[in-house]
Amino acid sequence: MGTDPYAAGKFAANPYAKKSAVEGPLVVVLQGRMEDRGLALITPISRCLRRHDVHELILTDEPGARPGSRVDRIAYLGFFAVERGGVLVSGDEVLLAGRPVGVLAGFDETHMPNHLNIVVRTDRLQTGVELGAPLGAAVSFRLPGEGGE
Repeated sequence: MGTDPYAAGKFAANPYAKKSAVEGPLVVVLQGRMEDRGLALITPISRCLRRHDVHELILTDEPGARPGSRVDRIAYLGFFAVERGGVLVSGDEVLLAGRPVGVLAGFDETHMPNHLNIVVRTDRLQTGVELGAPLGAAVSFRLPGEGGE
């Protein structure tokens, strides 16, 4: 098995220059919070998402949340079904129904291969219910400042 280039520090900067948006509808709205969740964000900054897979969205307001870190303070947003697959990258803008929710912090693989926990850093820690997130709302991940086409 080869060495992970992210863990080995071989990238001085994010290598993702352009990419398509990853999109899909919200299929579950969650409620609930934890102060001691203990998510272990993996070191790699990216994950590929396949069409039709379903993954969980978890929000955190911890400013240090990033690949390789531990995240405790969380609120559950929901699950979304990937309609347009692609690559998610730490730092992607995350939108719900066209509105910014936060920035992709990283990934936790606790429940793999069932689903990936996608952790989003936000300024306002709210559950899916508190956000008023409707079922079917569009979830979108894109590079900052890009339309993601």
